Amino acid sequence: MVRSSFQVAALRRASLVAAAILALGPARAQDMLRDVDLGQPAYSQAEMTRADIEAELNKGGPLDLSGKSLNGLDLSGLDLTSVNLRAARLVRARLAGAKLDGATLDQAWLLEADLTGASLVGAHVFAAQLQRARADGADFSRARIAGDLSGASLRGAKFTGADLSADMKNQSMGLMRAVLRMAILEGANFEGANLMRADLRYAHAAGADFTKASLQGADAAGADFTGANWTAAQTQGLDLDSARIDAAAATGALKDAQNLDRARIK
Repeated sequence: MVRSSFQVAALRRASLVAAAILALGPARAQDMLRDVDLGQPAYSQAEMTRADIEAELNKGGPLDLSGKSLNGLDLSGLDLTSVNLRAARLVRARLAGAKLDGATLDQAWLLEADLTGASLVGAHVFAAQLQRARADGADFSRARIAGDLSGASLRGAKFTGADLSADMKNQSMGLMRAVLRMAILEGANFEGANLMRADLRYAHAAGADFTKASLQGADAAGADFTGANWTAAQTQGLDLDSARIDAAAATGALKDAQNLDRARIK
């Protein structure tokens, strides 16, 4: 596929920014965003229309939208199964109800995107930027997620069997893991999910289901876990400094957590 000079330049800029964020690690990813001009065309305009994408889908075969600027597009309800969206810019795009099963979203920009009710079963979401995205009721089952979802709304989202753990083989590029800092996770389902060393600081996870989930070494300082289900969860080393938890959980499933004495027990 031949790319225009605009596409090549935009892809190069996005790749450089993504590489810089990887080098800094998730802990400083949001600070890095301060240096990104989201007003420039690569992050504020779209080089394709919904009709263009539908036409490509009608051709059949795998769809490659890597590096594309698709900001603000309404792609709601589209079947984008296995689409390649690596390093694509989808800032404030609307993907409500879209099917993204098996999609590649590595290094994609989905800031404030709408993924309400979308299906991302088995998707690969590595080093993606999903800050303040709306994904209530979305299905991330069996997905690999090591992106930044700080401030995202994920009420009732499904993460069954998903891998949100730290990538321990990638230390030269910083600790890559799922960042759910201040995310709204009320009623979310993490049954059997891997959240080892994930960042859950100040997350709102009241009523979330962590049945058989692994949260070993995760940082959940200041999080709200009232009413959460911890059946058979692995919580060794889970940092609960100032976290809100139920009394029954404190003497049961969370007894091996870190800083339990500093948690706010209801």
